[in-house]
Amino acid sequence: MMDARASPATLAQQAAVPSSTNLAINTDEIMQWIIDLRDPSKREFALLELSKKRDSVPDLPLWLWHSFGTMSALLQEVVAIYPAIMPANLTAAQSNRVCNALALMQCVASHRETRGPFLHAHIPLYLYPFLHTTKVSRSFEYLRLTSLGVIGALVKTDDKEQLLVVINFLLSTEIIPLCLRIMEQGTELSKTVATFILQKILLDDTGLLYICQTYERFSHVAMILGKMVMKLTREPSVRLLKHVVRCYSRLSDNPSLTLDARVAQGGAGQNVKVRAQQALKQCLPDQLKDLTFKNCLKEDPSTMNWLRQLLTNLEIDGQVLHDEELLPK
Repeated sequence: MMDARASPATLAQQAAVPSSTNLAINTDEIMQWIIDLRDPSKREFALLELSKKRDSVPDLPLWLWHSFGTMSALLQEVVAIYPAIMPANLTAAQSNRVCNALALMQCVASHRETRGPFLHAHIPLYLYPFLHTTKVSRSFEYLRLTSLGVIGALVKTDDKEQLLVVINFLLSTEIIPLCLRIMEQGTELSKTVATFILQKILLDDTGLLYICQTYERFSHVAMILGKMVMKLTREPSVRLLKHVVRCYSRLSDNPSLTLDARVAQGGAGQNVKVRAQQALKQCLPDQLKDLTFKNCLKEDPSTMNWLRQLLTNLEIDGQVLHDEELLPK
């Protein structure tokens, strides 16, 4: 069963690779499974059993990272699947096996002592081919979802120093366009995890400045968020709306932030400065100003607070601000 209060990264892990927190812990047994990961003939069973235990053994990330050959074995599982994704002929059994390996990687990525070394080894880059896939079968969806869960685990930290290292690494890769494509085309859960990753990047000043460095980057993010709002009007999701509104709110936070835009003038291009708030105000969907999402906002007052902040920042007097049932208590 998935916990509705869990973070998107945790939800991704729970959906693709269910675990059990009620199983008794036998340390000797777990150590033997870790050793078995080095034996190709025993690896599949060891992956399955360890992935079941990942939520009930706090030191499992440390044991996985520091044991001889374990991370290499997990990487072998990832790389071995590459031929099955292009051309797309991934089977359910192959997907389940590699998702178990990815669940253990997410376990390592989420621990404060192993997150840094995991990142410095550039292991997330090995997962990007999975995020590039577009096939909609369940096998591919679980593969994308679990891969997103690993990235989500990296950004889910309250340690500002660690988060800055993570953000700088991700910004040096193609994670933002990959997340934007999944936000536009993925399932609800994949969209939620991808939007959560973008939100965490935006919440860091370095990430916000990167997105707003050029008008093209800013407008692409705003366009995808706008498409998501349109889709949410037809298929409401309180959780997904929360992350979308939080992204919008963060884009509106800095009144002095400007975008570099290039406009045609007299047959030649010219760079001009455009205020981010003004650009966002012009493209903000009407559905976030009226009562389209009233029921969702009633369910989640924190989202309403972020929406109120967004409209205040943009100096928009929307209908949603005056509904008695949505006013602050």
